Amino acid sequence: MSHKPLFKTLLFVINPISGDISKESVQELVENFCGHHKINLFFYHTSGENDVDEIKRLIEVEKPDAVIAVGGDGTVSMVANILNHGSIPLGIIPLGSGNGLSKDIGIPQDLESAIALIRDGLVKEIDSLDINGHTVFHLSDLGFNALIVKKFNDGTTRGPGAYAWIALQEYLNYKPYFYHIVTDTETFEGEAFMVTIANANAFGSNANINPSGVLNDGYFEICLIEPFPKAGAVGLLYNLYTDKIHNSVYSRIIKCKKATIEKSAEDILQIDGELIQTDNHLTIQMHPKSLSVIMPLDVNLEKEIVVD
Repeated sequence: MSHKPLFKTLLFVINPISGDISKESVQELVENFCGHHKINLFFYHTSGENDVDEIKRLIEVEKPDAVIAVGGDGTVSMVANILNHGSIPLGIIPLGSGNGLSKDIGIPQDLESAIALIRDGLVKEIDSLDINGHTVFHLSDLGFNALIVKKFNDGTTRGPGAYAWIALQEYLNYKPYFYHIVTDTETFEGEAFMVTIANANAFGSNANINPSGVLNDGYFEICLIEPFPKAGAVGLLYNLYTDKIHNSVYSRIIKCKKATIEKSAEDILQIDGELIQTDNHLTIQMHPKSLSVIMPLDVNLEKEIVVD
């Protein structure tokens, strides 16, 4: 289901510390846009304290036609969780370093075009996943990438260069974990360098772990990178950044609607860029078309892949 939005009232949730642009400039652009189109607007600036409760209160009081997340993946995930399984659509103005979900649904990465999409876009529904009570809209993973996310979050340096440097350091001595995965379509048991639970396609770095994933088809994919020799690393990276990871002999993609994963105690779970505390038994459930999102008119969520 999709429809062209006609919004009279909007709530903008702004993360004041995401992105390089000043939030005063963002707010001024938003105010000018809404004033020109005669849209009532309200702002909420996140503080890290009681944000979810405050946003829910504003939604209840102001009754917005849509809620627009202005920030990075964390801000988007927080607002999406609030709106999931409801009737109010999510809008995204991406200001983070990764902006993974917004890229996968075709939202412009420049500020003015993203704001214009609020009026010119289309509302479509996307799926969500539940992992042990935690919601996934984009990508979650175990293994190597989750470890890098933890090391990156624990560090003081930001940006893609810092992330790449941490990845290189950890890769040299990384030991794959053992997994037991049971889905409604097939089973896997063995070691894996990385296990990605994917509702979408690519990480914010543009590494495409799941080229054939569709955000609203009622399925998710478990994408395995099996152990590989050091000499195979360059080829894997090339496949990830050219949307051809499915061609690698070290890649295995399981399409399913439900799954369980048994993991090692030391293994870390990350969901949409956030580290999650959970036990070693993961239960994954699909919730089809649970979240309404404003996206471009011409976006095609289905991806065509080429098998070489």
